[in-house]
Amino acid sequence: MKKLIVLTIFSTALAGCAHLFAPPPQPGDSADAVRARLGRPTNTYADGADTLLEYAWGPWGQYTWMARLGPDGRLVSYEQVLTSAKFATIKPGKDNKDTILRILGRPTQVTHYASVDGDVWLYRYKEQDVWNSMMSVEFNRAGIVQAMVNGPDEEREVRRR
Repeated sequence: MKKLIVLTIFSTALAGCAHLFAPPPQPGDSADAVRARLGRPTNTYADGADTLLEYAWGPWGQYTWMARLGPDGRLVSYEQVLTSAKFATIKPGKDNKDTILRILGRPTQVTHYASVDGDVWLYRYKEQDVWNSMMSVEFNRAGIVQAMVNGPDEEREVRRR
C-alpha cells in the first residue's frame, strides 16, 4: 500500500511537470493547441487585438512565459519574460501597472517600503541565467513606474558567516 501511495504521488508530480519537457508551442499553433500543450494559463491579458497567456512556472517564480495570440487566435510568439533584456524595455515615468502586467506578468510579491510612495512589485529571476536575483518595480500612488532596482534574491542568498 505504501508503495502504491508513493507511486501515485510520483506519477502525479511527473505529469504536472510534463509541460517542462514537451517541445514548446510553435508560431501558428491554435489557441486550443497552446492550451493543450501548456495547460491553463495563470493569467490572461488583452494587449490591443492580441491576447497574452501568462504561464508563471519555475521554482519560486523565476520563470514566466508569455504566449502571444494574434487576433486570429494563432500563436505569434512564446517567450520567457523575466529577463534583463525584458526589464530594460520598461520606461519609468511612462509604464504603469497594466503595462507591467502585460510585459512581465504577475509579480512574485507586492510590498511597500517607507522610501517609496506607492506599491513595489517584486520579481524573482535568474540574471544571466546564473544569479538568483530580485527586480523591484517601484510605482507612485498613481500606479506609474518610478524606478526599477535589482539585487540578489535575499531568500536564496548564501549566508556568509
